[in-house]
Amino acid sequence: MADKNDSYLSARESRRISRENRKITNEFEKKRKRKNVPESEYLTKMHDPDNMVEFDNLHTYFFTDTGVVHSVDGVTFEVPVGKTVGVVGESGCGKSVTSLSLMQLLQRPQGQVVDGEIRLNLGDKAYDVTKAPNDVMQHIRGNVVSMIFQEPMTALNPVFRIGEQIGEVLQLHNTENRSEEEVKQRTLELLEMVGIANSEGVFRMYPHELSGGMRQRVVIAMALACNPRVIIADEPTTALDVTIQAQILDLLRQLKDKTNASIIFITHDLGVIAEMADFVVVMYAGRIVEKGTAEDIFYHPAHPYTIGLMNSKPVVGKKVEELYSIPGKVPNPVNMPDYCYFRDRCEMCVEKCSGKYPETVQISGTHFVSCYRYYEQKQGGK
Repeated sequence: MADKNDSYLSARESRRISRENRKITNEFEKKRKRKNVPESEYLTKMHDPDNMVEFDNLHTYFFTDTGVVHSVDGVTFEVPVGKTVGVVGESGCGKSVTSLSLMQLLQRPQGQVVDGEIRLNLGDKAYDVTKAPNDVMQHIRGNVVSMIFQEPMTALNPVFRIGEQIGEVLQLHNTENRSEEEVKQRTLELLEMVGIANSEGVFRMYPHELSGGMRQRVVIAMALACNPRVIIADEPTTALDVTIQAQILDLLRQLKDKTNASIIFITHDLGVIAEMADFVVVMYAGRIVEKGTAEDIFYHPAHPYTIGLMNSKPVVGKKVEELYSIPGKVPNPVNMPDYCYFRDRCEMCVEKCSGKYPETVQISGTHFVSCYRYYEQKQGGK
């Protein structure tokens, strides 16, 4: 067995890991590919009917040749109806994998949801999408949950015109039995809705003929084509300049208010989160370290990681020699420690930090944190 601290892995060890992983993933895939699965298997009940989505102890792992990567390791949070939940954290912390688990768009067979529930509110009933078969998910994607992908140039097909690509979404989920002319009219409406004035011209264009901001608007139009009730925005403004970014954020806000949709907004831009989110979830190394309202997180950050993120953002009017950066690096996701994942980078450690991973502590009505610094407060409140 290779030493935990040694990055070298022998060919024999790698083959052994691959064989074990294939056995595990084959079992998951068999279950996923079954036909005529009775609805009772994936039917569930929302813990709170005012929530649109409930992530409950979600574990999503990637079974690689070097070991099992715990990308999402026990994530629990809610997305209320008509609200925006911002998910923040550095690259690789599990933000996108959490949203891809909801869409069932993980790279399979390596990527698998191994434990937990994702409850989706459909109004008259609720589904646990982690157990829903492929044919049911085909109906949920686009109609109920849709995603604005991170990079519009790779999300759009370079060999098809814009009108064909948006029209394809409408035809695939054609619940209203639209004719070809009606599909075209709806496509033009969507292009105008996302602020594209020359909708007829853009309808006939290819993706490479559009700017980054225009391509992002097209991707948003595709995501909104079937009036979904949950919109996952995976860093939709990363590749855009500040002016276009502001326009896209305004557009998302207006569309959310029009349709009363819930938004899961994934980003590591704290300024965007402050502007957009009603609730904020802070992720680190596949776990949630803090969650609460936007006011809780921005005005009363509790976890040392959240405090570090706040200190690392530039402040207008404040002159500093250099921006603060959190020291150290994220632990190896294949061999995660059994103590607090942030301990080796933390500048606020207390004596108890040498213990096992800290449980979640509620420090106000809406504010939760996983940190030993708040254990005494928890015990005092008992």
